[in-house]
Amino acid sequence: MPPSRPDDPTPQAAAELQAVFINTSLERDGTKSHTAKLMAMAETIMSRAGAAVTHIHLANHDMPNGVHADMRAHGADNDDWPRLWDKVKEADILVIGTPIWLGQESSLCRSLVERLYAMSGMLNEKGQSIFYGMVGGAMITGNEDGLKHCASNILFALQHLGCTVPPQADCGWIGEVGPGPSFADPQNPGPATGFDSDFAQRNTAIMTWNLIHMARILKDAGGLPRYGNDRNAWSDGARFGLTLPEALAH
Repeated sequence: MPPSRPDDPTPQAAAELQAVFINTSLERDGTKSHTAKLMAMAETIMSRAGAAVTHIHLANHDMPNGVHADMRAHGADNDDWPRLWDKVKEADILVIGTPIWLGQESSLCRSLVERLYAMSGMLNEKGQSIFYGMVGGAMITGNEDGLKHCASNILFALQHLGCTVPPQADCGWIGEVGPGPSFADPQNPGPATGFDSDFAQRNTAIMTWNLIHMARILKDAGGLPRYGNDRNAWSDGARFGLTLPEALAH
């Protein structure tokens, strides 16, 4: 008998979902970004499943460092972040991609996390973090160690902001540690670098579908219930069942 395979989802499993992929490569030309090529694999799956996909190549935008919603109010000559945020805040799925430099995510990636953090005081109509209901993932490329370290930094930041992180919400590719070809570099003979990696392909597919499934669950449920996480209710005196130990209550 042929091996069993899971049922295919409906062709529009991601219908009405909006996905934003932000590539924090330091390469100014997005067509030369190795990270973009890996991200394209996940973007293609989502698009074919019905999601509206937006790709942002951050190096093409003027986004100064800072932890404010608009750095123009704090001395910056220009700031594209408010315009980019208009796209991010509508996303059901947010995926951050980064290359590895000296074992760390890129400087642009850290700047992005800081600018996302600047928005963490915003609340939705339920009094929850504006990021509630958004699903987060991470994609990493490089030819040195650090894939899991970078992914853990990104995913921790996303869940701390309020994003939901599903199982196995990261994927990536690293070649032989040290100088050498990067993901999608051409090889002669043979397929482009990394394109023969079953590990990278499998994890990319699993990550993408886990993001879709979790986003679908949250969207259909109307987001997370507000009880216990409504900041406005907390400010009004609600304590959601919280009591101090008797020894500390006096």
